[in-house]
Amino acid sequence: MTDGIMSKAATMEIPINSNGDMGTLAEDDSLEQAAQIQWSLDEKVGKPRLPRDLQQVMVSGPNLNETSIVSGGYGGTAEGIIPTSSIKGSNIHHSSSSQSMTAEEASRGVAVEKFDSMKKWGINTYKCTKQMISERFGRGSRTVDLELEAQIDVLRDTKCKYENVLRLARALTSHFYNMVQTQHALGDTFAELSQKSPELQDEFGYNAETQKLLCKNGETLLGAINFFVSGINTLVNKTMEDTLMTIKMYENARLEFDAYRADLEELNMGPRDAVILARIDTAQQQFHIHKDKYERLRSDVTIKLKFLEENKVKVMHKQLLLFHNAISAYFAGNQQQLEQTLKQFNVKLRPPGSDKPSWLEEQ
Repeated sequence: MTDGIMSKAATMEIPINSNGDMGTLAEDDSLEQAAQIQWSLDEKVGKPRLPRDLQQVMVSGPNLNETSIVSGGYGGTAEGIIPTSSIKGSNIHHSSSSQSMTAEEASRGVAVEKFDSMKKWGINTYKCTKQMISERFGRGSRTVDLELEAQIDVLRDTKCKYENVLRLARALTSHFYNMVQTQHALGDTFAELSQKSPELQDEFGYNAETQKLLCKNGETLLGAINFFVSGINTLVNKTMEDTLMTIKMYENARLEFDAYRADLEELNMGPRDAVILARIDTAQQQFHIHKDKYERLRSDVTIKLKFLEENKVKVMHKQLLLFHNAISAYFAGNQQQLEQTLKQFNVKLRPPGSDKPSWLEEQ
């Protein structure tokens, strides 16, 4: 009888109202009575008694914060109980594993991309090397623009000659600078001897003045030569070099174009099947890509050569006129014309911001 009452109490539904509180049931009295009967039976049998508040907790039900999932249904064994804390831990583990898989997939994608890039580079290098060797041994044909090739050869020859002019102008600057420094020291020595030798005071005096004047004119001429060297250096090592870099890119594009053209011609001459047709389509696409690149760079080279020629004429006209007028005025002893030449071409003898006067201005 006791077992029947307890199973009824354990399987009885407990409705919950809208506020989440347990409603008053008609069976509450019967539950309490069943608990009291069980209590009295335990006293008679001699079983250990539980505290009354613990019994109330057992009757009212488990705490929601300590709820466990029972896999075997009501009354299942302890092996089927899965604590909610273990579910949370498994979710965290699953999240971390998914993040690691995402990072692994990203790194794998980067590796695949690098491999494809290296593969394309290797194929392109092989084709270009094959084309270059064929051209060297006279077995392969190359695309030639006779007019453009002639202009490129003229530019390379002109650059070599201008580099020689630049080297000689720098040597002249170095030698003339040493001469001016020597005149400077000689003028100081003459001035000192003029004060210590009364019998030769006049002779030492006018020689000292002559050396100082020559030194001043020499510094003016050095300013003109330095300006000339700077202009030639910019023309040779910047303007011409930039055009030659574009020419180098054009020549590489020409080699690639001929390599893919020869590859397409070789495929078109062979047998045709499904695989060969697919390769021909791919080769045609690559051929058109490199053809567009080659034509674009050829146009760039043509334009740059045109502007380089115009710029070279303009720059050299100014630099050569300056060099001629300055050298002529210096060796003619025409100090006024020498200074006027530097003013005409806006040549500064001293860099901007140098407040300290030269030794010539202190005299």
